[in-house]
Amino acid sequence: MESLVLTIIAADRPGLVDRLAACVADHGGNWLESRMCHLGGRFAGIARVEVAAEKLTALKRALHGLEADGLRIVVESGAHSTGSGQAASTGSGQAGAAGGVAVTIELVGNDRPGILRTVTGVLAAHGVNVEELSSECVSAPMGGGDLFQAKARVLVPAGVKLEAVRADLEKIATDLMVDLKLRPVG
Repeated sequence: MESLVLTIIAADRPGLVDRLAACVADHGGNWLESRMCHLGGRFAGIARVEVAAEKLTALKRALHGLEADGLRIVVESGAHSTGSGQAASTGSGQAGAAGGVAVTIELVGNDRPGILRTVTGVLAAHGVNVEELSSECVSAPMGGGDLFQAKARVLVPAGVKLEAVRADLEKIATDLMVDLKLRPVG
């Protein structure tokens, strides 16, 4: 089996996921995982599918054919599948392939430009990998402007002290005037 990672964007409307899922299924593919959402009137998503090697070219051609329906799809080859629905090396779970600790970070503060850039800069400086990230701006209670909220799952590599990452994040949280919570997963 071959693994593919699909990036999808289109004007949002009912039936987009169905068209995509039908295309994968019609070629004997298996839908393994995905993250999809509505952003600013657009549909955006990523998905990982697997398909038999002999059907790979036909599936790729069919996926690109969906562009006539307004779906822009980027298809990239992923790791070879192990056949159990898991990629050969996913880095997910309590510890990644090279070791490390999975950590959840939650952040809330008054919205302003640069919050995410500052936080991810600290993470990158420590070699921390962002595995999953969601964020949004919401109206603050009592008409207090907009709040920026973010939640991330990150992997702190073996050899990096979680307390050092925490200390650096707490420093910038004070500067940014945001509340930040960091806790190991599990």
